[in-house]
Amino acid sequence: MKYLLIILTSLSLLLSTECNAVDPTNIYPSVKLETSMGIIIVELDRVKAPITVDNFLTYVVTGEYNDTIFHRVIEDFVVQGGGYDKKFTPKKVNKDIPNESGNGLKNEIGTIAMAKERDPHSANRQFFFNVADNTSLNPGRRWGYAVFGTVTEGQDIIDAIAKVKTDFNEASGWDDVPVEPIMLIKATLMPAQE
Repeated sequence: MKYLLIILTSLSLLLSTECNAVDPTNIYPSVKLETSMGIIIVELDRVKAPITVDNFLTYVVTGEYNDTIFHRVIEDFVVQGGGYDKKFTPKKVNKDIPNESGNGLKNEIGTIAMAKERDPHSANRQFFFNVADNTSLNPGRRWGYAVFGTVTEGQDIIDAIAKVKTDFNEASGWDDVPVEPIMLIKATLMPAQE
């Protein structure tokens, strides 16, 4: 019952006026991510991860992902971003969403998934690309990380980002931060395919 209440609350938030540009009839929307290293296009799966997709699209259509950094890059693991500007200032966060990691999509190379804290239902705006088959991130006896789409263009860009030089960053206090900032310049919801 509690889980159902969380889902209904999240859906009502996602259907707010802020989300009108999201087009709920497009079940496989595509998003273009213009990065400082090139273009990445992802196709999202609203059939298997409807809450996660609508949450992600809300940040896209409101311009909240524009001018953010990929702040965590680990070769042969993940490229994570969407949460901070280049000064490591946290960006605005909407409500946390329910975890949809049991949707059958796996954390495999070429997929996009939501980042979360220890709480399984703490995903909000940060996302990551899997640059390996990360079976340890899939659900099992514990909650996993919800995959909600696949890379259809620009996997070579993600692979290049995964190989950039990283180090401990004094400003953030984190390891695995690119020495030269990798920017997500603009995220755009693409027109629905006919």
